[in-house]
Amino acid sequence: MTDTEQNLQEAFAGESQANRRYLFFTEKADKEGFPQIAKLFRAAAEAETVHARNHFNAMDGVGSTKDNLNAGVIGEHREFTGMYPRFIEQAIIDEYKRGQTTFEWANEVEQIHYNHFQETLKALNSGQQMKDEPYFVCQVCGNTVAGEPPEKCPVCGAPASRFKKVD
Repeated sequence: MTDTEQNLQEAFAGESQANRRYLFFTEKADKEGFPQIAKLFRAAAEAETVHARNHFNAMDGVGSTKDNLNAGVIGEHREFTGMYPRFIEQAIIDEYKRGQTTFEWANEVEQIHYNHFQETLKALNSGQQMKDEPYFVCQVCGNTVAGEPPEKCPVCGAPASRFKKVD
């Protein structure tokens, strides 16, 4: 990997993180009654998305849908088999319960994402028509379900009302 390729990866990660951070700042500014500041954070978040997309495109990061599903399978697998188990273990050592909980939730949900991607890839490869249905994402832990939300999230226990519909 060239230095520029490595720099593109670092820039993509930084811009992506800035986007999310600014969107979270937007929520806080809105809650605290600062709509103009929220607009500024939203605008900055959008600009960071443009930067991230440009860097990602320069890395040829988006392939065919099949390639992208494969990338999702690989990435999710890496997270729940390698990254999060290490993070959970360290949080236990550090007695950092909130960190441990969020890592455990993410680890469980990454396995769910992995399964969704695997099933979708299998359907795509076999030419199977995919069911047109929404997904619902738990706003507490990120659990992602197709069709309808469960009465109670099996990952974190949140009620169905905490699931956000994604079409």
